[in-house]
Amino acid sequence: MAKKKAADPESPARPRKRKKAAVGEDGGGPRKKDAVDRDEDAGGASGRGRDASERDEDAAGGVSGEDVEEGSSEGTAGPLAPYDPLGAYLREIHRYPLLAQEQEKSLAVKYYERQDVDAAAALVTANLRLVVKIAFEYRRAYRNVMDLIQEGNIGLMQAVKKFDPFRGVKLSTYASWWIRAYILRYLLNNWRLVKIGTTQAQRRLFFNLSKEKRRLESLGIDATPQNIAEGLSVTPAEVIEMDRRLAAPEASLDAPARAPGSGGDGDRGATRLDLLSNEDVPTDEALVVAEFNDKLQTKVAEFAETLSGRDADVFRNRLWADKPETLQEIGDRYSLTREGVRQIEKRILARLRKFLEEQMGDYLDFER
Repeated sequence: MAKKKAADPESPARPRKRKKAAVGEDGGGPRKKDAVDRDEDAGGASGRGRDASERDEDAAGGVSGEDVEEGSSEGTAGPLAPYDPLGAYLREIHRYPLLAQEQEKSLAVKYYERQDVDAAAALVTANLRLVVKIAFEYRRAYRNVMDLIQEGNIGLMQAVKKFDPFRGVKLSTYASWWIRAYILRYLLNNWRLVKIGTTQAQRRLFFNLSKEKRRLESLGIDATPQNIAEGLSVTPAEVIEMDRRLAAPEASLDAPARAPGSGGDGDRGATRLDLLSNEDVPTDEALVVAEFNDKLQTKVAEFAETLSGRDADVFRNRLWADKPETLQEIGDRYSLTREGVRQIEKRILARLRKFLEEQMGDYLDFER
């Protein structure tokens, strides 16, 4: 039997074998490799991995909702970005796939025959992008596109509810009419604080008046109320009324009737509502009341000129002010109690009553 050869401690075979085991079997090797991989992922060193993720984000319509939540939770690296509800909604609806024509018809038949709520939900969610597309056509007419999308979604649900799959019409074609109808109704009701179109003729004028004017002008025809009325099947009076409503700005009835400083003392505090005629009161009686009020205002102003010092202050800031001061405020100014100011007020009212009886006589009818 041949004698076994002794192992050479300087032989390179065993060290190489140990080195291979350290990489493939030892626990330290894989951990080191994982750490390198994590560093490459965090630093973006893998170009192919980054390109693939970008392609996935583009296919999904942008950054996903999970990415937004992770970025906001880490949150201290940079300034906070404003939340975009429209962008978040668009990313959300892209999660619902479009339906093939066979799938759409099958679901429509299932809801039409059995009132399957899940089938209706699938039809609605698959057509949410159609609502967004139609809503963006009206973004110039209304700034908040999300409101238009919300109204269009209601129209979409109404279309799914009334859709008949056996008529040979696609759901998207049928639903587009309902979506536009709900969006247009919302625009009409919210164009101004006060509705400017309540009848069918007024609604037709609201949406088509400007378009009809441009059409007539492009044909070289004068856009008179008569010509516009013939094209829209309305009366000339309705055209004039709608044109006036669209051209006139909104005005509050509580706004001052005149600019500050433009009127006399008799116009102080008068609003547009005060100047509106009351049809319940006859014209002659309204004139008598207006004349009496003007005369009374003049006499009270004359009485105020007869006061001086503390009495004048109490009268102007307590009895004759739009926003009267409290008894405590006047008392603090003159080191008086509230009861003391009330006595001054009572004395001034007695003097005013006597003054008006002397000046106006039979005009007044004081209660005794």
